[in-house]
Amino acid sequence: MDKYLQVEGKPGLARDPKSGAIINTNKTEIARARNRKKLWKEQQEEISTLKNDINVIKEMLAKLLEDKNGTNSNQS
Repeated sequence: MDKYLQVEGKPGLARDPKSGAIINTNKTEIARARNRKKLWKEQQEEISTLKNDINVIKEMLAKLLEDKNGTNSNQS
């Protein structure tokens, strides 16, 4: 942490003198941010899976209706 400069009035934040970037040095906050990101990613994957499942169900339902309508048309 010696290579970073402490940001005045902001504990847990430091500035990289080479790039000027502000860096969070609070390990608890970093862990929380990583957990939030992991949870968000898992939720996005679940949403994607559910969307895919709904599309499959729609296709199956359309096929069933098509088959049923085709059968009914032949019987009339």
